[in-house]
Amino acid sequence: MTVIDVQRLQKSYGDHAAVRDVSFSVERGEIFGIIGRNGAGKTTTVECIEGLRRPDGGEVRVLGLDPADPAVRQRLGVQLQESQLPDRLRVREAMELFASFYDRPAPVDPLLARLGLAEHAEQQYKRLSGGQKQRLSIALSLVGSPEVAVLDELTTGLDPQARRETWRLIEDIRDHGVTVLLVTHFMDEAEQLCDRIAVIDQGRTVAIDTPSGLVRSVSSGVTVTFRPSAFLAPDALAAVPGVDSISSDDYAWTVTGRGNLAHEVSSALAARSVVPLSLNIVQADLESAFIALTDKES
Repeated sequence: MTVIDVQRLQKSYGDHAAVRDVSFSVERGEIFGIIGRNGAGKTTTVECIEGLRRPDGGEVRVLGLDPADPAVRQRLGVQLQESQLPDRLRVREAMELFASFYDRPAPVDPLLARLGLAEHAEQQYKRLSGGQKQRLSIALSLVGSPEVAVLDELTTGLDPQARRETWRLIEDIRDHGVTVLLVTHFMDEAEQLCDRIAVIDQGRTVAIDTPSGLVRSVSSGVTVTFRPSAFLAPDALAAVPGVDSISSDDYAWTVTGRGNLAHEVSSALAARSVVPLSLNIVQADLESAFIALTDKES
């Protein structure tokens, strides 16, 4: 079931077209990612989904409804890119305040426990660490028992350990039946969490696929470089399984391909009594795919 449907979305601010042509759909139960450079149109897109902005063109539907419909606000949880609470507001007070906005709020104490905030329930906002503030932000987005949660740049500014703890929380949210729309500029985050990803560049959707699908669409997968310890004929590795291309000069060889390429190349060299010196293996990842996709559109 499609829970978010965006078709040919357009949004401008004066003469600046922030979103020119964005289309994607999010299916129930997914963690769906949106990635793009700063200024690509990511936040404007999700603000239209959240009902905070009205599109200039195209169509947006959330759970089959116009995002401006008050019924959507009861079924959609939102964690904004930038948010701040009063310094002296306590965690439980914030939760109870937000819970009062919804018809069927989640019980506050179990939700705080689930997000590791139970022991901080009486703590003032200003006393929380960065990771704890992010956990509270997630808790506030879930207190209305939403069917869909929109999380915008959730882990910006967090240390590596806090980021990974937050990733586990996002997976837990999905495992509890909430569809997640995740906006991020961290490629490792998108690759780790997302079932599918939309790449947005200059206000347009340039690709939609699984993380591995995006990588495969622009990359041969693996690059192996080395210096042979002895002479190697130019065609010595041509028949190695998985090889797509080979280049060499007087000092080094570069082999690109797919599958278990490093093992296949090493085995072929060993059969010729050649040792690969300064061996380096580069596995294609989402970051390299993202750069390739957005460079094409620059």
